[in-house]
Amino acid sequence: MNNPSILYPVFALAGLTGLVLLLIPIVRIRAVRRREVRGIDFKLGESAAVPDAVRIPNRNYMNLLELPVLFYVVCLLFYVAVLPTPTAIWLAWAYVGLRALHSVVHLTYNHVIHRLVLFAASNGVLVVLWVMAATWLVR
Repeated sequence: MNNPSILYPVFALAGLTGLVLLLIPIVRIRAVRRREVRGIDFKLGESAAVPDAVRIPNRNYMNLLELPVLFYVVCLLFYVAVLPTPTAIWLAWAYVGLRALHSVVHLTYNHVIHRLVLFAASNGVLVVLWVMAATWLVR
Protein backbone atom coordinates (compact mmCIF):
# COMPACT_ATOMS: atom_id res chain seq x y z
CA MET A 1 0.00 0.00 0.00
CA ASN A 2 1.34 3.44 -0.94
CA ASN A 3 1.75 5.97 1.86
CA PRO A 4 0.11 9.28 0.90
CA SER A 5 1.95 11.10 3.72
CA ILE A 6 4.85 11.78 1.34
CA LEU A 7 2.44 13.67 -0.93
CA TYR A 8 1.29 16.21 1.67
CA PRO A 9 4.54 18.20 1.46
CA VAL A 10 4.14 18.13 -2.34
CA PHE A 11 0.71 19.73 -2.01
CA ALA A 12 2.08 22.30 0.44
CA LEU A 13 4.91 23.34 -1.89
CA ALA A 14 2.51 23.51 -4.83
CA GLY A 15 0.28 25.73 -2.68
CA LEU A 16 3.18 28.03 -1.86
CA THR A 17 4.03 28.22 -5.56
CA GLY A 18 0.43 29.15 -6.32
CA LEU A 19 0.44 31.89 -3.68
CA VAL A 20 3.60 33.42 -5.11
CA LEU A 21 2.07 33.21 -8.59
CA LEU A 22 -0.95 35.17 -7.34
CA LEU A 23 1.38 37.80 -5.89
CA ILE A 24 2.89 38.62 -9.30
CA PRO A 25 -0.15 40.34 -10.86
CA ILE A 26 -0.95 42.09 -7.58
CA VAL A 27 2.51 43.68 -7.43
CA ARG A 28 2.53 44.48 -11.15
CA ILE A 29 -0.93 46.07 -11.17
CA ARG A 30 -0.08 48.10 -8.06
CA ALA A 31 3.11 49.34 -9.74
CA VAL A 32 1.20 50.35 -12.89
CA ARG A 33 -1.44 52.15 -10.82
CA ARG A 34 1.30 54.02 -8.94
CA ARG A 35 2.85 54.89 -12.32
CA GLU A 36 6.12 53.23 -11.38
CA VAL A 37 5.91 51.26 -14.64
CA ARG A 38 3.75 51.06 -17.72
CA GLY A 39 1.86 47.99 -18.84
CA ILE A 40 4.05 47.87 -21.95
CA ASP A 41 7.05 47.20 -19.67
CA PHE A 42 5.73 43.65 -19.28
CA LYS A 43 5.14 42.98 -22.98
CA LEU A 44 8.21 40.74 -23.37
CA GLY A 45 8.60 39.74 -19.74
CA GLU A 46 10.07 42.55 -17.70
CA SER A 47 11.84 45.52 -19.23
CA ALA A 48 14.76 47.30 -17.59
CA ALA A 49 12.27 49.94 -16.40
CA VAL A 50 10.64 47.50 -13.97
CA PRO A 51 11.82 48.21 -10.38
CA ASP A 52 13.46 45.40 -8.40
CA ALA A 53 10.57 45.27 -5.92
CA VAL A 54 8.25 44.43 -8.80
CA ARG A 55 10.64 41.84 -10.27
CA ILE A 56 11.23 39.88 -7.07
CA PRO A 57 7.91 37.97 -6.90
CA ASN A 58 8.43 36.78 -10.48
CA ARG A 59 12.00 35.72 -9.68
CA ASN A 60 10.82 33.90 -6.57
CA TYR A 61 8.16 32.13 -8.61
CA MET A 62 10.83 31.01 -11.09
CA ASN A 63 12.90 29.71 -8.14
CA LEU A 64 9.89 27.64 -7.08
CA LEU A 65 9.72 26.08 -10.55
CA GLU A 66 13.40 25.15 -10.86
CA LEU A 67 14.94 22.79 -8.27
CA PRO A 68 11.61 21.93 -6.63
CA VAL A 69 10.84 19.90 -9.76
CA LEU A 70 13.39 17.39 -8.43
CA PHE A 71 11.55 17.44 -5.10
CA TYR A 72 8.26 16.61 -6.81
CA VAL A 73 9.89 13.75 -8.69
CA VAL A 74 11.59 12.21 -5.67
CA CYS A 75 8.39 12.40 -3.62
CA LEU A 76 6.45 10.69 -6.41
CA LEU A 77 9.23 8.10 -6.61
CA PHE A 78 8.84 7.44 -2.89
CA TYR A 79 5.09 7.18 -3.30
CA VAL A 80 5.19 4.79 -6.25
CA ALA A 81 8.32 2.69 -5.81
CA VAL A 82 9.66 3.05 -2.26
CA LEU A 83 7.71 2.97 0.98
CA PRO A 84 8.65 6.32 2.56
CA THR A 85 10.01 6.11 6.07
CA PRO A 86 9.10 8.67 8.73
CA THR A 87 12.56 10.16 8.11
CA ALA A 88 11.82 10.67 4.41
CA ILE A 89 8.49 12.30 5.26
CA TRP A 90 10.16 14.54 7.84
CA LEU A 91 12.84 15.52 5.32
CA ALA A 92 10.17 16.31 2.72
CA TRP A 93 8.48 18.65 5.21
CA ALA A 94 11.87 20.15 6.10
CA TYR A 95 12.46 20.87 2.41
CA VAL A 96 9.09 22.61 2.12
CA GLY A 97 9.73 24.59 5.30
CA LEU A 98 13.14 25.73 4.09
CA ARG A 99 11.73 26.71 0.69
CA ALA A 100 8.90 28.61 2.39
CA LEU A 101 11.41 30.48 4.57
CA HIS A 102 13.50 31.20 1.48
CA SER A 103 10.42 32.73 -0.17
CA VAL A 104 9.59 34.79 2.91
CA VAL A 105 13.12 36.20 3.03
CA HIS A 106 13.17 36.81 -0.73
CA LEU A 107 9.78 38.52 -0.76
CA THR A 108 10.35 40.67 2.33
CA TYR A 109 13.73 41.98 3.44
CA ASN A 110 15.72 40.01 0.81
CA HIS A 111 18.98 39.53 2.71
CA VAL A 112 21.24 37.61 0.31
CA ILE A 113 23.17 35.61 2.93
CA HIS A 114 19.97 34.52 4.70
CA ARG A 115 18.51 33.46 1.36
CA LEU A 116 21.70 31.61 0.45
CA VAL A 117 21.76 29.66 3.72
CA LEU A 118 18.13 28.62 3.32
CA PHE A 119 18.63 27.76 -0.35
CA ALA A 120 21.74 25.68 0.39
CA ALA A 121 20.07 23.90 3.31
CA SER A 122 17.02 23.04 1.20
CA ASN A 123 19.29 21.68 -1.53
CA GLY A 124 21.13 19.58 1.04
CA VAL A 125 17.83 18.09 2.18
CA LEU A 126 16.89 17.42 -1.44
CA VAL A 127 20.18 15.56 -2.04
CA VAL A 128 19.57 13.42 1.06
CA LEU A 129 16.07 12.54 -0.18
CA TRP A 130 17.49 11.47 -3.55
CA VAL A 131 20.26 9.41 -1.91
CA MET A 132 17.69 7.70 0.33
CA ALA A 133 15.44 6.90 -2.64
CA ALA A 134 18.34 5.66 -4.75
CA THR A 135 19.77 3.41 -2.04
CA TRP A 136 16.39 1.84 -1.35
CA LEU A 137 15.72 1.26 -5.04
CA VAL A 138 19.10 -0.36 -5.63
CA ARG A 139 18.71 -2.91 -2.81
